[in-house]
Amino acid sequence: MLWTRPLTMLQLLALLLASELVRTGFFVAALPLLGPGLGLGPAVIGAMVGAHYLADALGKGPMGLVSERWGLGRVLGLGALLGLLTVLGTRLWPSAWWGVLACALWGLVFGTLWPGLMSVSQALARPGRTARALAVSNLSVAPAILAGVLLVGPLIQGSSRSGWTLLLGAQGLAVLLALGLWRLRLPAPETARPGEPPVPGQAAPQPGWGREWGRVAVLLPAAFAQTLAPGLLVTLLYPLLAHLELGLRDLAGPGLAAAAAFALSLGLLGRLADQVHPRRALTPGLLLLAAVFALVAVSGGPEVRSRLWVVAPLLGVGYGAFMAGWNGLVARTLPAQHRAAAWGAVMAVESLGYSAGPLLGGAAWQFGGQAGVFGLGAAVFLLTELYYLWPGRGLVRRAGGT
Repeated sequence: MLWTRPLTMLQLLALLLASELVRTGFFVAALPLLGPGLGLGPAVIGAMVGAHYLADALGKGPMGLVSERWGLGRVLGLGALLGLLTVLGTRLWPSAWWGVLACALWGLVFGTLWPGLMSVSQALARPGRTARALAVSNLSVAPAILAGVLLVGPLIQGSSRSGWTLLLGAQGLAVLLALGLWRLRLPAPETARPGEPPVPGQAAPQPGWGREWGRVAVLLPAAFAQTLAPGLLVTLLYPLLAHLELGLRDLAGPGLAAAAAFALSLGLLGRLADQVHPRRALTPGLLLLAAVFALVAVSGGPEVRSRLWVVAPLLGVGYGAFMAGWNGLVARTLPAQHRAAAWGAVMAVESLGYSAGPLLGGAAWQFGGQAGVFGLGAAVFLLTELYYLWPGRGLVRRAGGT
């Protein structure tokens, strides 16, 4: 087990899964499909979605501070209740102004969930397993997001009542899980006594507030860039498949190979990141991702199906190494006294990078096609690697030793 209190972490992860299933299903499926029938036009729906995600991104840092002072469990409970009121209110009393306001408030408090989860995961990680614990926490939400897109939409198209029942039931479960965590507070930072080595996975204490947050600021450009690269592909999956004359079934086998390679990479290189240094996983991960994007940029024609079986495992290995290295690096860098707020700041910038990706990806696709999109992604990963290793910056060295 990766954590010293597995039941607490499992409850937090279950809350995250339920909350993200509802959020994705509500904004991606329910509002677009059922909103017009409730008197909500496309502009109102766009405003509701935009207000939620913008408030979520901007609120991660400030709400991290609130959760440190007021108690993480209380803020999570408030967020779950706001989510229930938003979904139920939209179903029973649809209104443009109320809907935008409710979605914004829900997003603001929802911004506590991710930084809080990562902070608790880091604090409860067993010694020597911090990078792997954070990577698993970061990726555990994927099934819920997929269910929100692939399950809620078809269910609503078949029966709107069944779709609303699923969303309200899942959000009700989230409320119960959050209330079960009502007394949860962020664990106090552990620091070593004088003369003892630092606690594994904890940032060494710094003499001043400015220097602590300066270390966090060094991470922000890289956080933006490395979420920008995958964000390039958000709106281009189906155009790219049509361009390559591929279907979703053609991705099934290579996708399983990528998942297996990812799990193997995360286990092996995650252990290396924990026991030696995050850069031992981060550097090869970023270089491999840059190479994969560059290879896809020049792939096409009849050989593309066979190349998928080469590219997919390389992508899995690179992404697993990157996730272990990045989470390990962040864990070593963030100030222990304000870990939730610092996680919120980093994740807010990651959200901004991911939101800018579709805009740049669309432009690259229009002007450069497949080569333009993947060439830009390869360049972003390579520039991120150079940023980490720039001699005058020494990011990976300052963030946790050599």
